[in-house]
Amino acid sequence: MSEFSVTLELPHPPSSMFRFLADPHSRPLWQASLKAVADVDAGEPRVGMTWCDVTKVGLRPSMAITELTPFRLLAETGTWRGVDGLLTMRFVSTQQGTRLTAEGRLTGHGAFALAASFTGRLAPETIRKDLLRASAVLATRSRPDRP
Repeated sequence: MSEFSVTLELPHPPSSMFRFLADPHSRPLWQASLKAVADVDAGEPRVGMTWCDVTKVGLRPSMAITELTPFRLLAETGTWRGVDGLLTMRFVSTQQGTRLTAEGRLTGHGAFALAASFTGRLAPETIRKDLLRASAVLATRSRPDRP
């Protein structure tokens, strides 16, 4: 098992960050490893919502939202063969925007234990870059159009 934690200060209100990160359809915009998402349950993000991440290398983990407290907490699980992952994001309002803490763990079973351990070591930097990418996407959406 590999555990990790990343905290970032981002210049967007928690409501904006939360809405963007909770919507599975937006994931390919900010998650570098994704090509697409598939089989997304209809409706607004909610506990129990499921989808499939389609990665650029062809892996297709099954994903589910396990906790959701608007603008404060978002947790999801992912499973692919012998690897289970958990990611919890906590959103705290600051004067400058949001303090976002992402905590997670990867657990590999059997032959997948080594792969999960290796991937877990890369996770903090990968997640940090993905969350900064999400912030950059939100920044472009909030800019007024220029004539």
